[in-house]
Amino acid sequence: MALTPGLGPATFQRLLRQFGLPQAILERKRTELASFTTPAVITALESESVAQAVARALAWAAEPDHSIVTLADETYPRPLLEISDPPALLYAHGRVELLSRTAFAIVGSRNATQQGEANAEALARALSAAGLTIVSGLALGIDAAAHRGGLAGPGSTIAVLGTGIDVTYPSRNAALAAEIAQRGLLLSEFPLGASPAAQNFPRRNRLISGLARGCLVVEAALASGSLITARAAAEQGREVFAIPGSIHSPLSKGCHALIKSGAKLVESAEDVLTELSGFRPSGYATTQHAAVVPEAGLLAHMGHDPVDVDSLCSRAGMSPEQVSSELLKLELDGRVAALPGGLYQRLEKGQRR
Repeated sequence: MALTPGLGPATFQRLLRQFGLPQAILERKRTELASFTTPAVITALESESVAQAVARALAWAAEPDHSIVTLADETYPRPLLEISDPPALLYAHGRVELLSRTAFAIVGSRNATQQGEANAEALARALSAAGLTIVSGLALGIDAAAHRGGLAGPGSTIAVLGTGIDVTYPSRNAALAAEIAQRGLLLSEFPLGASPAAQNFPRRNRLISGLARGCLVVEAALASGSLITARAAAEQGREVFAIPGSIHSPLSKGCHALIKSGAKLVESAEDVLTELSGFRPSGYATTQHAAVVPEAGLLAHMGHDPVDVDSLCSRAGMSPEQVSSELLKLELDGRVAALPGGLYQRLEKGQRR
């Protein structure tokens, strides 16, 4: 039934409420199903192409560390039962036991800054050390950094895909996806072979937030898909968090809008853990910094916002050649990141990549 074209989750659930388990639905006459769906869907339900798709899915599920988790299974994640349209089944590759753990979502821009990725990875590592399983969407940028941080701790990570579970997207994250399949969990509601269609990702996003106790946004433009995840989290009754940034950065606008709307401002893992009522971590790692040591040299003139060479020359009283030489040394040392448009941004200590 889940593989029948046109038979969506809402119709599937109405059928389940009316007739019971899928076997009982499949035993019903066409006339009994006609009031719930179209004749074309009923014909497709009995088609050879659907039968072949079922055979492929069962063959996939027979492989080691592969599972198909249905609404009737004990391993089905309980938080998803609280959302308005839980998927009838989930394809899982990896540690399916992670579905029973307390989870936390971290999402953000695909075109993240180096500092944003470092922040996401550090927070995910600290929250994973506290026992939270980090959920994200395997996208480039913040998602990938969150997964890396989750894998670094005992909480591990769940990657929710917008494709079939046998399709790696984006391809640049193939190695990360393979590592998650071994040490974490890949999860998808889409059939095997499903391509990365645009309409899949908003549906994927509701599962990212639905699996989690809360959702943290790290760098997001106002039109970012991460805000869709944050809105879904709020609608599902989850806590929403955001990291603030420079007032000049487009990637801070989405986070600032969330904070204005009531999202919790986050500077460290402690800010998240304090808000998750009922979650009692034991010996979690901190992301707070030790006492600040004054910066020396060019760093003392950089501030935290992106800055160009001419401004640094004026602030530091140095020539363009001297500033460029110092910036190169700082960049090689992982203390400064070069940004588009001839701008440079300082990276915080302890968050170098």
